[in-house]
Amino acid sequence: MMKRLLLVAFALYGSIMMAQTTITGTVNDATLGGPLPGANIKISRKAVGTSTDFDGKFTLRVTDKPPFTLEISLIGYQTKKVEITQNNQVVEVSLAENVTSLDEVVVSASRTPERVMESPVTIERFDSRAIKNTASASYYDGLENLKGIDINSGGLTFKTVNTRGFATFGNERFVQLVDGMDNASPALNFAIGNLLGVSEVDVKSVEILPGAASALYGANAFNGIMLMTSKSPFDDQGITLGLKTGLTSQQAAGDNGYYDFTVRMAHAFDDYFAAKASMSYLKGEEWHATDYRNTTGIGGRYIPGMSHADDPNYDGANIYGDEVSIDLGGAIGKVSRTGYREVDLMSNEARSVKFNGSMHYRPLGNDRVEIIWNSKFGTGNTIYQGQNRYNLANFFMEQHKLEVRGKSFFIRGYYAGEDAGDSYDTRFAAINMNSKWKSNTQWFNEYAVAYLNSGSHAVARQVADTGRPLPGSAQFQNLFNQVTSDPDLLTGSKFRDQTSYYHADGNLNLRDYIDWAEVQFGGSYRQYRLNSFGTIYTDADGPIEYGEYGIYTQVQKKMLDDRLKFTGSIRYDKSDNFKGNFTPRISLAYAAGEDKNHNFRASFQTGFRNPTTQDQYIGLATGAGFILGTAPDNLTRFSSQVSDVAGNSFTLTGTDVFTRGYSASSVAAGAPTLAQTALVKPEKVKSFEIGYRAALPIGDKKLSVDFSTYYNMYSDFIANKDVLVLINPTTPVTPANLTNRDLVRTFSVKTNSTVDVNSYGVGLGLNTKVFNGYTVGMNYTWSKFDFDQSKDPDFEAGFNTPEHKLKVQFGHPNLFENFGFNISGRWQNEFYWQSTFLEGTVEERTVLDAQINYSVPSIKSVFKLGGTNLTGEEFISAPGVGAVGSQYYISWTINN
Repeated sequence: MMKRLLLVAFALYGSIMMAQTTITGTVNDATLGGPLPGANIKISRKAVGTSTDFDGKFTLRVTDKPPFTLEISLIGYQTKKVEITQNNQVVEVSLAENVTSLDEVVVSASRTPERVMESPVTIERFDSRAIKNTASASYYDGLENLKGIDINSGGLTFKTVNTRGFATFGNERFVQLVDGMDNASPALNFAIGNLLGVSEVDVKSVEILPGAASALYGANAFNGIMLMTSKSPFDDQGITLGLKTGLTSQQAAGDNGYYDFTVRMAHAFDDYFAAKASMSYLKGEEWHATDYRNTTGIGGRYIPGMSHADDPNYDGANIYGDEVSIDLGGAIGKVSRTGYREVDLMSNEARSVKFNGSMHYRPLGNDRVEIIWNSKFGTGNTIYQGQNRYNLANFFMEQHKLEVRGKSFFIRGYYAGEDAGDSYDTRFAAINMNSKWKSNTQWFNEYAVAYLNSGSHAVARQVADTGRPLPGSAQFQNLFNQVTSDPDLLTGSKFRDQTSYYHADGNLNLRDYIDWAEVQFGGSYRQYRLNSFGTIYTDADGPIEYGEYGIYTQVQKKMLDDRLKFTGSIRYDKSDNFKGNFTPRISLAYAAGEDKNHNFRASFQTGFRNPTTQDQYIGLATGAGFILGTAPDNLTRFSSQVSDVAGNSFTLTGTDVFTRGYSASSVAAGAPTLAQTALVKPEKVKSFEIGYRAALPIGDKKLSVDFSTYYNMYSDFIANKDVLVLINPTTPVTPANLTNRDLVRTFSVKTNSTVDVNSYGVGLGLNTKVFNGYTVGMNYTWSKFDFDQSKDPDFEAGFNTPEHKLKVQFGHPNLFENFGFNISGRWQNEFYWQSTFLEGTVEERTVLDAQINYSVPSIKSVFKLGGTNLTGEEFISAPGVGAVGSQYYISWTINN
């Protein structure tokens, strides 16, 4: 019996050996002549493959019989195909480096593969090679070095990508897709940095389209879109580790260590099934926010005086609880309670943990059809600045996707959900901590009596503050824990939120069926389920649900010997709460020159943005008043019990805001008039853009030129308007009464401006290589906007973008064997920041980053040492956030 089994085993082994094909070879650099380690070798349209070793050599054994085609590729190099016609064939290949970045292939501009040179619109690209070369502490930070891209840093981990102005930390006009999924927070309506994004070792590419992209990507791709694509387990296999550590240095926070560890595991079990999983963990210290300027209240402007010693009614920017103020009359005047500093109300721990797992099935054994299940989880701590400063603690998000895709189609459905965890509002934490240890009535009475007896504000404050819990004490911590675990903003500060949405979209390209043009069809549907238990939305009585959908088509046609490319697309979107909108896009691109290396383009695009879930259904107390969404049914959904200075209780509703609310600008002018406020509706933009791309010869090198200029015309711009409502409807309507914080409540109402807003700008990028392979790059961006403030005095556009930005980089990926370096610098002029939290000037800044890296091919490792903001000149992205200091790091990446 044993002999028979052995004979069968040998027979099977022999048949396998007979069917096996072996290919060996070497891959070299066509320019430098040396070997290219890490080049990918795979059978065309299959997952079978290998990679070159540190000598550029490879051996590939497959069961396929010749003839078949090998694809040999490496990021930054032009892919080559080699026909295998016999067993034991020896392959010698030299890969030519892409002449310029314009040769890179992108898919986002037209939802079909095309070279950057041929793209009908402005596009920026970032890939794994750029990650290795970036001097930034992470690839996400490195995006800021791209032309026209801004990153607003709300904290160490809270980074917001923005293009073409109107920047906020909650950028609702910019979409961020990860493997086709919108990774915006369902309740906040914007992406929280890279919390649910791609781990650094799993990034395949990042593509960014500045400007309106609604025609292909829907309502919220209003000011730009970023598509992040992760690596496929069929193409990139093995275990990859990324180990990074270092320290952050800030004057307010001191020197603090941080850690960023990532692991990715991917394996193709055969031509049919592959899987991958990645996990990353980051921990560090947030940039401490210590802006203690005195303000006139939330959103107020600078007033001299840095403490209660200077002003009894002091209201510090990053001090909370001192918003509670009353006029004690006579010689005493206005007095505010003693607040707590932000640094004492937050742990200031920056933490991010994310997991991404996916299973991939190819039923035909090739890449013509692939079925993907993908799950993402992210949790952590960060700080968000909106109307107030929010500590997002143990915040959790998840996404789950099922997708079927092929070369010419995809259809996917996914779920996105979140849990606010232990998140809380720092302003309400301080306000309610103060009211719990001593009521406002008792505190102000004690203050008044002490002042009348002593004639000293300092003595009066000391008496009223008797018994005040001090930060660091057990009494303070117990009170803090009590308030931050209470979801009732009248007594606590905790956010409860389990908002979610379901999304489905699909696309079909008819290129396999028609040849006169490339025609695409697609559509999407999203169903929202708002569930904040009444802490954010007006959903105290149960979740709010509504949906929206969109359909689109695009035609792309090449003419005149493929020199002229026409692209036309149109999309229709409809939300349950609003009328439908059409968004067309037309572009022409012409390739001039004998080698088609001069590309001229012109485009007209339209975009629109549906009001967000918060624009429609928010009903949030802020301490000084309320934020109110204005979907038609939200006016009756909202109500709040408030008390006047005499202690009388009244109920304010959303209807009161529209029937007896007075515009803040008219009250400030001394002539109160009823606010002309309309229900919020979608905002729209028309965008005109022309551009030029070229690869110009300079000796034996090429100069990459990318120029664009645009003009945007916005209408129905969604904005906040301040409306003042008297608590007691019988109180006389006078300027004095309407400016008395004890008699009124301020409503920040979501509505549309009647003013047309225009923005325009220019972008120029230049990149080349000099001497023996040194890379030199420069890009410049000019941004401007205008509107007539007198036509809508209550409207604040919040352009929040410097007029001039200049970015430069200089480096060499292989200065000598296996050693590279890169230096980058960014400069921008000062500009004025407008927001509901705090306004002020953001000063001019120059930031210098640098890194050196060393590869050890024998252990498939890259070591990197670098630092950001090396000059040590701290800067802020906006008033009220922590000043960004310096960051130093060392990393070790294995098998990437």
